[in-house]
Amino acid sequence: MIKKSCLFFTALLLSVSLFAEVRLPRLFGDNMVLQRDKPIAVWGWASPGEKIIIRFNGQTRTVKADKQGQWTLRLDPMSAGGPYQMTVTGAKSDKTFNNVMVGEVWICSGQSNMEMPIAGWGKINNYQEEIAAANFDAIRQIKVPTTVALIPQTDIPNGEWKVCSPQTAGDFSATAYFFARELYQKLHIPIGLINTSWGGTMVETWTSRGAFEQSDEFREMIRTMPPAADIKQIGEQKKTDLIKKITALQGTLTGDETGYSSLDLDDTHWPHMKLPGLWEQAGLGLDDLDGIVWFRKVIEISDADAGKAAVLDMGKIDDNDETYVNGVKVGAINNYSEHRRYTIPAGVLKAGKNLIAVRVNDTGGDGGIYGEPGEMECTIGSHELSLAGDWSFNVASVVMNTATGPNSAPTLLFNAMINPLIPYTIRGAIWYQGETNAGRAYQYRKAFPLMITDWRQRWKEGDFPFYFVQLASFGANNGNSQRGSTWAELREAQAMTLSLPNTGMAVTTDIGNSTDIHPKDKQDVGKRLAFIALNNLYGQTMEYSGPVYRIMETDGHRMVLHFGHTGGGLSTPDKYGYLRGFEVAGTDQEWHYAKAAIQGDKVVVWSDEVATPVAVRYGWADDAWEDNLFNKDGLPAPPFRTDQWKGATEEVKYAVGK
Repeated sequence: MIKKSCLFFTALLLSVSLFAEVRLPRLFGDNMVLQRDKPIAVWGWASPGEKIIIRFNGQTRTVKADKQGQWTLRLDPMSAGGPYQMTVTGAKSDKTFNNVMVGEVWICSGQSNMEMPIAGWGKINNYQEEIAAANFDAIRQIKVPTTVALIPQTDIPNGEWKVCSPQTAGDFSATAYFFARELYQKLHIPIGLINTSWGGTMVETWTSRGAFEQSDEFREMIRTMPPAADIKQIGEQKKTDLIKKITALQGTLTGDETGYSSLDLDDTHWPHMKLPGLWEQAGLGLDDLDGIVWFRKVIEISDADAGKAAVLDMGKIDDNDETYVNGVKVGAINNYSEHRRYTIPAGVLKAGKNLIAVRVNDTGGDGGIYGEPGEMECTIGSHELSLAGDWSFNVASVVMNTATGPNSAPTLLFNAMINPLIPYTIRGAIWYQGETNAGRAYQYRKAFPLMITDWRQRWKEGDFPFYFVQLASFGANNGNSQRGSTWAELREAQAMTLSLPNTGMAVTTDIGNSTDIHPKDKQDVGKRLAFIALNNLYGQTMEYSGPVYRIMETDGHRMVLHFGHTGGGLSTPDKYGYLRGFEVAGTDQEWHYAKAAIQGDKVVVWSDEVATPVAVRYGWADDAWEDNLFNKDGLPAPPFRTDQWKGATEEVKYAVGK
């Protein structure tokens, strides 16, 4: 699930005494890509009053450092090309940057689905073949270190531009790489990716303090933000509160795991949890738990099956596990996204009661045994015994990092991972985030546009293109219209952000994964972002969106929906032409699954259970995988609703440390 990186707390406070040599931000280096067709910002530090000379691609510019030792200049716009060499000459030193290209530069930001690499922990679909084919000298990436800061920084701790090759591509953001590859194959110009992303992060940490101070929605929140010294105390208090919840559930947190894998252990006093399911979603108050948790379940084995070898399927376990049957260790895997399938040797299973015990070590983010109920079973020959349902559990230890993390307070990642990039000249930004904000989806309607506007104002490059990915399908809390869906409401907030100029949204409900918050099809995600850019920015006319709901009219007991972005026409991959994902409701606000059919450029929706419908919803669920309305260009319709009835998140507001 969503991962937390090692946390760095950086200060990078520069004094004039450090400027004995001319210095540029670490964004500038060998293999970098500079933005074409715009004035190119170059800046840095030197001794006060020192003269600096920049030479690049036939241009020579001179600037003098101010009293604080800071300097900045802009090179004239130039066409795409390279490789070039840039030299920076000061009074006492000089620097040379080699293999520099001029092309299109994109900020690539968000949480884990943007950070997710082609290989490494990501391992996207066909990653080995993709890496082998990744010979693109003109595509480069720099990965900004995952770092927090309480005040805006002027530089990143380290960073290096990497040229895309089979040796380096595995570490590229998969979404960003496929976006860049599509652009390069159409435009044949260099593409530079500034990958500044961090898994599990919320939008508020990517937004500046100044933006919050100007926002009616967030002004009071930022005014009451604790001072720097108190932010660490928030983490300490969260750990204290968590331990109180654990002891209320199970008694003393001893840390003693003796006998936990043995059938003889008396666990009748242990609390219970339904599996599969992450413990953050179990409603037991374990939302902040990282550490070691044991799960135990007793199963009955018949005389006929006793002594036989068996196969144990345990779904996915976040992060690491050791799995035992009657005290015998049958397997262990260190990979949160890998399905566990272990062999139980002959002779281990006995007639009567048998114990399955799993030691789960969650190192960060969500934790537990998750997946579909059918993925948890014990198979003995042709007999399949379901393991889904109640399990006893015990928290053995809490490993909670109480240092300042990226979500400890607002602004921390803006300060450390965005501010140092400004004013590097860019074309635009791509963004994949929102999972962590789903519980505050209604407020995301203001928080997300605030962040976009904030970045644009600080870069001072106008309303630069900002394209983002709408949340994919995922069975987060099994939310739907009846129970309320935080993910559907977050998708709605994302769609509403399209009211900002020069924005675009890639819809991915059809390529999500019900049991994996990190779907492996990043090829289509990158392509769909690229389609928006190619059409809106690069003059290559194409359909870049699926059908978008426009208006509705009533025809008796049927609702007739009109759409834009129909492309070559509305379509569905269902061979019988059946549309799924639609619901209707009357004035009682009770939702009923509906029948729906394509009629030209319209969709007609009805239900025999609703004589007088007043509202329609489509794809209104955390897991919207069944949605199947497309245009003939192969792009899915984004989820929508025609009502404005109160949702599940309308009253939930952001608070520091929550």
